[in-house]
Amino acid sequence: MQRKILTSVILAGFVLGLAGCGEEPGSRALSGGAIGAGTGAIVGAAAGGSPATGALIGGAVGALGGALTSPNTINLGRPLIGQ
Repeated sequence: MQRKILTSVILAGFVLGLAGCGEEPGSRALSGGAIGAGTGAIVGAAAGGSPATGALIGGAVGALGGALTSPNTINLGRPLIGQ
């Protein structure tokens, strides 16, 4: 059980770290929500719960994290494609 909790905490940290991808708050919220939903589904299934519930919770946390972060705080740079 402790291993499942540790895995959940580590993955949640990755989700919050990646939630800031994008230039505008809307794009960060969208990418954070998508990353959070995917990670939440995996964590929910690994923890023996419902993947759908995990996706809903992870998506909400990721979207909030993306919308509330500043691109000056978390900035991975502009994509190289199209330059």
